[in-house]
Amino acid sequence: MAIKHNQQIPNNHFRKDWQRRVRTHFDQPGRKLRRRNARLTKIAAMAPRPIDLLRPVVRCPTIKYNRRVRAGRGFTLEELKEAKVPRKLALSIGIPVDYRRRNTSVESLQANVARLSEYKSKLILWPRNAKKVQPGEASAEATADVKQLARVASIFPIDNTPGRHTVAERAITDADKSRNAFRELRVARADARNLGKREKRAKAKEDETAAKKK
Repeated sequence: MAIKHNQQIPNNHFRKDWQRRVRTHFDQPGRKLRRRNARLTKIAAMAPRPIDLLRPVVRCPTIKYNRRVRAGRGFTLEELKEAKVPRKLALSIGIPVDYRRRNTSVESLQANVARLSEYKSKLILWPRNAKKVQPGEASAEATADVKQLARVASIFPIDNTPGRHTVAERAITDADKSRNAFRELRVARADARNLGKREKRAKAKEDETAAKKK
């Protein structure tokens, strides 16, 4: 650091308290092995269930990233209703529910409903009581030779290839170039803002015309 003019001499001290403040990661290989063993233990304990849940396909926020899709927190109540999955049963069969998310487009709703339907077609539901098999539960023959799938995401991946979860881009036409989208939005906003005033003015004009006829 250069010293200029009649200023205080800097007293920089770069002594770190290594015991309390510095975190090293020399144990990374051991941590990696420990996490792997923990996953294997969890897989064995949850067998034949997978260790993760089915996640919905959601679009990334903001204009910069909304062309991409990613895994969401959970399915909406509307998506569960369309796929005929009871919301109280959903989490017990590996389908999380997000009560805050809303469906703002038909495309996303249809994509997640199709995802749920495909998941239901491959789902094998163990009977709670082997002697009394309820409707929707698998029989003893169906559960005899079932192999555990560790990850649901490996069967239902979320990728961004065109046509998979994203809409393919279309060519820009001359009509699109000639449109003034900014002007259309301004006019639509002004129409919505002045709707009440215009209706009131039109009604007053009609009343005035009716009064003159009398």
